[in-house]
Amino acid sequence: MGVSATKMEKRRASFLQIKAQWAGMRTFFVVWFGQMVSLTGSSMTGFALGVYMLPILTAPSAPSAADLAAASVGAQYEGHFRRDLEGSDFLHWGVGKVSVGRDAIALRGEIAPGPDYQLYLSPQFVETEADFVSLKPDMVRVGAVKTFENFIVPIPESVDPGQFSAVIIWCESFGEFITAASYR
Repeated sequence: MGVSATKMEKRRASFLQIKAQWAGMRTFFVVWFGQMVSLTGSSMTGFALGVYMLPILTAPSAPSAADLAAASVGAQYEGHFRRDLEGSDFLHWGVGKVSVGRDAIALRGEIAPGPDYQLYLSPQFVETEADFVSLKPDMVRVGAVKTFENFIVPIPESVDPGQFSAVIIWCESFGEFITAASYR
């Protein structure tokens, strides 16, 4: 009992039809997967750009030269933010002169834009995330830094800057070291 040539042709035709359908399905899934990867990548890129750009777009105006001069007149200490710190990189940096007075800390310079920047006073100079995290319990958070070119951050009455020796900017949202300056 052999299989007739007609039955063989029908089976072969059926097999080729199923093979063609699977090839079409495979192409569909490859295209669908590629679109999902592209959509995910685009969404992540858009989110990252939003996180980076939103603080820039919503930042208040920088203090005027007169306001900076007034804040610097009563300064007891001075320091400098530098780009070449060990923990700084092309997204996390600061440059400029920092004036520390009894009532305010002022920067004449700029810092890399980003979200949720906080200004801390530290008993010692640090320049890496690890150093910051280990010393954070001994630091005092002074306040939020809301501008990226020049700023004035008021010092709470309960804080004596003479008890510290460095100013540090830290991104609370992402746990990133931005910059630091030694002032004593």
